[in-house]
Amino acid sequence: MVINRLTKKFSGGNGVEDLHLSINDGEFISLLGPSGCGKTTTLRLLAGFSQPDSGEILVDGKCLSSPATLVPPERRRMSMIFQSYAVWPHMTVFDNVAFGLKVRRVARAQISERVTRLLELVRLAEKADHYPSELSGGQQQRVALARALVVDPEILLLDEPLSNLDANLREEMRFEIRRLHDQMGTTTIYVTHDRLEAMAMSDRIAVMRGGRLEQVGEPKEVFNQPRTRFVASFISRPNCVEGVLVAGARVDCGGTVLDAEPAAGVSPASGSRVIVLIPPRSIVLHSSGTGGAAVTGAFLEGEVLREAYLGDSTEYLVRIRGVSEPLRAIVQADHDLREGSAVRVSINQSECRLIPYGGS
Repeated sequence: MVINRLTKKFSGGNGVEDLHLSINDGEFISLLGPSGCGKTTTLRLLAGFSQPDSGEILVDGKCLSSPATLVPPERRRMSMIFQSYAVWPHMTVFDNVAFGLKVRRVARAQISERVTRLLELVRLAEKADHYPSELSGGQQQRVALARALVVDPEILLLDEPLSNLDANLREEMRFEIRRLHDQMGTTTIYVTHDRLEAMAMSDRIAVMRGGRLEQVGEPKEVFNQPRTRFVASFISRPNCVEGVLVAGARVDCGGTVLDAEPAAGVSPASGSRVIVLIPPRSIVLHSSGTGGAAVTGAFLEGEVLREAYLGDSTEYLVRIRGVSEPLRAIVQADHDLREGSAVRVSINQSECRLIPYGGS
């Protein structure tokens, strides 16, 4: 599939502008971004529920959407799953999954074979005669998945399908959806605002902001090599410290000089404003009495402003002398630093990256 310079504008916003993205056959790609960034609009354009103002959508070289062309949804060989499960309460699990095949007038024997196979794939074979009211939320979502896949779509579209599930079920369904994708090989386009969902399931992630693509790449690439402050803040949530590049990879951050490697594809000029991305787990905290021999790298003096126990780790907010914004540090839970404590801080600067200053 090729999305070529796709634009759709609405008076209230939430549209897309000049969107270009190529999606490989059999790929699992997530459209990730905050509410209102245009990801659901993109999915509706792909499904044929909306017509673009400009640009086009091509599948196997055939134009499905453009300002002059709109192939209807039922002729696109796509299936779409929405936030709500949209399973019919008066039908059994078997009949819910079989519905699309019956509409296509598939032979009864084939329907029975394909529905049985899909129910086994989604691990609901024993629930075939049950009604949706007798199922959990996760089981209902698996019914919706089976119903979408039983018609053998070329492309599967999912619009935040896990948003109505509790945290444990969401985690379980992430792996279930990915398992089904690996078994069936269906090209999958998944819309979410949850970075963990996108990271756990995707071959690639397309980060969107204000109707445009900010960055597209594999999860590790987007996480470790963000190209903009927005992508960094949305995906990996590092500390973003502003400064001026003084020489090589050295950045003056208001009197404190930090070293940071430029992110991939970034080559800011000396004297330019930049952002240093400091991962919270790259920060090491020591009580002010700790001897220097135990610490690698230069010390910075700091004060603990806040602590939050997270179970296997503790998050601290630390004010550093010479750095304008407090830094967030995540360390092992055996640290015992209290609010107001003076600390010495070292940073593993090999994990820091610098990107051009791009505002917020």
